Amino acid sequence: MVTKNQIKLVVSLKQKKYRSQHGLFVVEGQKTVDELLKWGLKAHALFIDDSQNPTDFETAEIVSKAAMKQMSSLTNPNGLLGVFYMPETKKIDDSDWILALDAVRDPGNLGTIIRLCDWFGIKNLVCSDDTVDCYNPKVLQATMGSIARVNIAYLKLEAYLKNSKLPVFGAFMDGVSVYGKELTTGGILVMGNEANGISPAVAEYINERIAIPQFGEPTAESLNVATATAILLNEIRR
Repeated sequence: MVTKNQIKLVVSLKQKKYRSQHGLFVVEGQKTVDELLKWGLKAHALFIDDSQNPTDFETAEIVSKAAMKQMSSLTNPNGLLGVFYMPETKKIDDSDWILALDAVRDPGNLGTIIRLCDWFGIKNLVCSDDTVDCYNPKVLQATMGSIARVNIAYLKLEAYLKNSKLPVFGAFMDGVSVYGKELTTGGILVMGNEANGISPAVAEYINERIAIPQFGEPTAESLNVATATAILLNEIRR
């Protein structure tokens, strides 16, 4: 049976400070657990509730539904929970496009953006220190396993852009239309905060200001950052 200390550890990992302290994070659901195992992430422990078929995960510990609910971050737990070791951040490869996030705070947005990186083959995602933690349970749920295939680095974004030799493109409301822009074969695309956009400190290091033009009535204030990222990555890969 699962011990109280095991439950206590899993519950503590809902908080960033304990994830950082232990170097562990939690994912839920068969698809996400499968993806992480398939792509070589190391599992610390797997837990499956006693209503599920454990034959697919023979190393998983069987727990009661009550224990699973206590450990889960979901309102309705789906019966499988994995505790994984955080992978080491790899060196950022500047031979292709890199996506950079400046203070993106919404977990759903970050999770969707990680999935977009996976879809469009963006291998490296750099995040400012004040961007939401990629191991936040809501972020992980939104990635649907894509976090296993994207190298994510948290750093001082201004210093990174200052020292990079790649051209830096930033998404701005008043930028030049991306549809008329000849994009290079590589570069850094910077996306800003949901409410405030790209900060002045980061904007100082942007070479090209680009925008997604608005064709409808000027009543919509702006696009959601994940939606805007999808459009711009599509243009980059066109």
